[in-house]
Amino acid sequence: MSGGDRGAALVARLALERHPEGGWFKRIHTSAHALDTAHGARARVTSIHYLLTVDEPLGRLHRNRSDILHYLQGGGPVEYLLLDEADGTLRRVVLGHDVGQQLFLFVPGGIWKASRLVGAADHALVSEAVVPGFDFADHAFADLALLEWFPQHRELLAPFVRR
Repeated sequence: MSGGDRGAALVARLALERHPEGGWFKRIHTSAHALDTAHGARARVTSIHYLLTVDEPLGRLHRNRSDILHYLQGGGPVEYLLLDEADGTLRRVVLGHDVGQQLFLFVPGGIWKASRLVGAADHALVSEAVVPGFDFADHAFADLALLEWFPQHRELLAPFVRR
């Protein structure tokens, strides 16, 4: 099965939809219990399947107020670029099965995050748990202004910014 076929098969099998960040997703859990936050009530936790494929290999640069735990379920490797706006540091983490790669990634709330398939990867299926639960009111996409604030990362991050 080709990479495109594997991705299409996972989209169908898991009933995934196009994600606004790029790739595919499906919410698989929303806690029935809520938390009061400074920005309103949120589910205690939400969870999604998130899929990048050869046809949709990039996750756009964005941030959330909530903490997010990422678990590689299959495929990969997939690289995450993590920008801390507070000090301008950029960290690169690869989820995969090889030496030097990891199967789990924690991203604290407020960190800018982008992702992409790397190497010969034809897909990466990642499950995410968001705490407190995801709400679009807590989400922001990066724009070109962010790249102006961090010119040292402009070349690397530019492909992940919506235009």
